[in-house]
Amino acid sequence: MTTALAMLIALAVDAALGWPDRLYARIGHPVTWIGRLIAALDRRLNRETARDAARRAAGLVAALGVIGLAAAAGALVQALLPGGWTGAVLAGVLAWPLVAARSMHDHVAAVARPLSAGNLAVARQAVSMIVGRDPAQLDQAGVARAAMESLAENTSDGIVAPLFWGVVAGLPGIAAYKAINTLDSMIGHRSPRHEAFGWAAARIDDVANLIPARLTGVVFAAVSSRPRAALAVMGRDARQHRSPNAGWPEAAMAGALGIRLSGPRVYADRVANEPWLNPGAPDPTPADLARGLALYRRAMVALGALLLLLAAL
Repeated sequence: MTTALAMLIALAVDAALGWPDRLYARIGHPVTWIGRLIAALDRRLNRETARDAARRAAGLVAALGVIGLAAAAGALVQALLPGGWTGAVLAGVLAWPLVAARSMHDHVAAVARPLSAGNLAVARQAVSMIVGRDPAQLDQAGVARAAMESLAENTSDGIVAPLFWGVVAGLPGIAAYKAINTLDSMIGHRSPRHEAFGWAAARIDDVANLIPARLTGVVFAAVSSRPRAALAVMGRDARQHRSPNAGWPEAAMAGALGIRLSGPRVYADRVANEPWLNPGAPDPTPADLARGLALYRRAMVALGALLLLLAAL
């Protein structure tokens, strides 16, 4: 499958290079380009004086427009590529910035290093870059738990899902998925401004991540030293999560590492009393966060092997 080979190349290039700061400073990043369009539509179409039904309709138009434009751009570029190996290599390079394997690892490692050294203040600052909860309220276990949950959930959202849709539909698929995910992160949350306007974006994101989230959980289990426990916890606890999808990779990681995740957490303006995943297990330690990163690296190798197998078929 040419698309599988392209996604394997995208994963390999991203794992090796990430998205260099110098390149970001010069041209930005495709997600920031999409983000600027979403922000402009939000300002123009999301009128706070309008009724909820009108805001939902406007949000649906905005979401479909952004997703359609991203898919069309991907389709146009793909149509211009040559066939065979050359086209697959070029498609992989073009898909590279839409995979976040290196940045995900680096962001969590930036939390794990100071946490292991006992520098809670620096670890709190680092974790604030990847989660929305109030870092000042987090103790050592809370920081480790927040980073681990982000690692598990974003493995699905930032790596497995774009690769999945890239295999299914090539550049249009991976571009459309990144538009969907960016829409959800920007307007898909339940705030007064976006409860109605972002409703469609959130629902579309739920559907797009349905298979990838469960696949991520299975991959975590498969590369762990406790595959049965990981699958058991995932099957038992994943549906308890507030998200229809995030609970699957998080529960699998909790079972794989023998820790508990999710549970109550403090945001800037509220307390979320979430149920535990793998209740009865201990909180994660700094050493567990390092083990989580090792599990993540093995999962990336397994994804690469799976893509190679699909390409060979």
